[in-house]
Amino acid sequence: MSALMVVMIVLMMVELGVAQPSNNNTNTNMPLRFYCGSNDAMSPTSFSRNLDSTFAQLKSQLSNNGVYYARAQNLENGDAVYGVAQCRKYLSEAQCLACFDVAVSGVESCGSANGANVFLDNCFLRYENYDQFYADPEGSLDGAVAPLGICGNQSTSQPITVFNQAVEELLSDIQVATPRTSDFYIASTRQVTSGNATVYAIGQCVENVSQAICKNCLSTAYNNLYSCLPADEGRAINVGCFMRYSEFPFFQDNQTINLIPFLGEGSSSKSGIIIGVSSAGLFLLILAAFSLWYPRWKKSKAAGEDTSDLQGAKSYSYQDLKLATNNFSEEYLVGKGGFGEVFKAIVDGGVVVAVKKLHVGSRAKKEFENETKLISNVRHRNLILQLGWCIDGPELLLVLEYMPQGSLDKFLWGEKRGQLNWKQRSDIIFGIARGLAHLHGEFHVKIIHRDIKSSNILLDNDFQPKIADFGLARFQPEDETHVSTRFAGTMGYTAPEYANRGHLSEKVDIYSFGIVALEVISGRKCSDVNYNGPRMEYLLDQAWQLYEKGAHVKLMDESVDPNEYEEENVMKIIEIALMCTQSPASLRPTMSEVVLMMSSGSMLGQRQISKPTFIDAHRRIHIGGS
Repeated sequence: MSALMVVMIVLMMVELGVAQPSNNNTNTNMPLRFYCGSNDAMSPTSFSRNLDSTFAQLKSQLSNNGVYYARAQNLENGDAVYGVAQCRKYLSEAQCLACFDVAVSGVESCGSANGANVFLDNCFLRYENYDQFYADPEGSLDGAVAPLGICGNQSTSQPITVFNQAVEELLSDIQVATPRTSDFYIASTRQVTSGNATVYAIGQCVENVSQAICKNCLSTAYNNLYSCLPADEGRAINVGCFMRYSEFPFFQDNQTINLIPFLGEGSSSKSGIIIGVSSAGLFLLILAAFSLWYPRWKKSKAAGEDTSDLQGAKSYSYQDLKLATNNFSEEYLVGKGGFGEVFKAIVDGGVVVAVKKLHVGSRAKKEFENETKLISNVRHRNLILQLGWCIDGPELLLVLEYMPQGSLDKFLWGEKRGQLNWKQRSDIIFGIARGLAHLHGEFHVKIIHRDIKSSNILLDNDFQPKIADFGLARFQPEDETHVSTRFAGTMGYTAPEYANRGHLSEKVDIYSFGIVALEVISGRKCSDVNYNGPRMEYLLDQAWQLYEKGAHVKLMDESVDPNEYEEENVMKIIEIALMCTQSPASLRPTMSEVVLMMSSGSMLGQRQISKPTFIDAHRRIHIGGS
């Protein structure tokens, strides 16, 4: 029996993790995200007085032992202030109050704005002039505030595969368990198998929201953190919840919460099967272990997955894909692009996928296989998931997740033109930025797309964008839109230093992103010419001319209802797009900087933007509308 107890203890340590004491403290009270509302109070004096009173009430509540969530309000003189503050539950009372003081100092810079919020590692503070956000934090939210993932800038020191698995399973369990707790808070750990490390993670929702809102918020947070891997830490910020993981301890070993009572069927935590020991304990333990191992083994064998570090990549049979597309017939054709045709297919007993047939013959098969295996490990909510490949037929084939809405260009100037509202457009621009930021700096290998354009942006059922064809530029065929073998790209979207000199860096994608952002806002194709004025203008020409006059909001697509957007927000995104199209390339921001600028609620201020350079399909150079 003593041997069995040892086995059980070891298993529980592997599954649940035992946080080790450490002198390293990765908590900070540095604001992670800060937002000021876009509207001012009616009476700044009375509003400021009400705000101070609300802050004092919040602090008084947090001063009580065991109180980590506070609400307060002051409604005098018509300038109402409703506030909420929340601390992480691993903090002492003094630590909570210290974080609250820093948060108050942070929002003071918002002046008379009638709403603001600030996130720190240890706490959260928000105030508004309405109270509906108590129950639904996103119910009346300004469009400029979006969920944000902040990834560490270092990769894990542990073996990537086992570290990623430990983080994914722990965050998945926290995502499920947190909405089921009475206070919407979980802190837990997980041991990294085959590594000498522990993963620490928490999930926390605003306490007064519903279970459904908490669940949805944490689902978004989980997706944001999933895209951080294999970074050694990550934070997901939303007005309704906060999620964080780290390779380093940020709470004590006695502050974890047992996940097991809050996990249902299908959770990743297996330790819940080890609850008690009887005379039949050893048999049950072996039986449970087999029941966990066998379905996974059977599934991986049936799917033909590579069980190496490159999980997710699968080699498909050419005959199977040929059968699934009815010999690549016209009735299954859903799109065409520079790489070739795309067909809808059903594989693996009912999974709907897109099969892309590449017009590159059978050359570079081994190189193609290696690269697609690598790309199959890139997982982000704004990147098309590559499910597999096929190299045993006359063409190279890719198997991708299927996007029912099709490509973005169809909604801008194609048959679905005018169907996108402003929120959808701003979400699309922000999603493209996040996807590129992941390719450039958050994946363990830097990937430069080289052909970002509206037809390479696909939309899911919620009109969230996914970047397609990343990592495959070297296989680009030469045709009328790809003018030379020096580069793989499309004129109009291509940065001048790449088109003219073949100089390739991530700044090439950033230039293309700026062009696409202008297309999304205007509903115009970058290569179309506007003859309405005294001279012909391409889209980038026109955007620059309007910006110089301070009238760049006029670039907005006329099909969008003016009541749907704030002019300042539109102008800000146009300015970011123009920053991305500057030359030389060193003037352009990184995609991570673009994400942060778009996440911030404030305007860009007096940032200097230089004249952009545009090269049309005939290789004519246009500089700043000249």
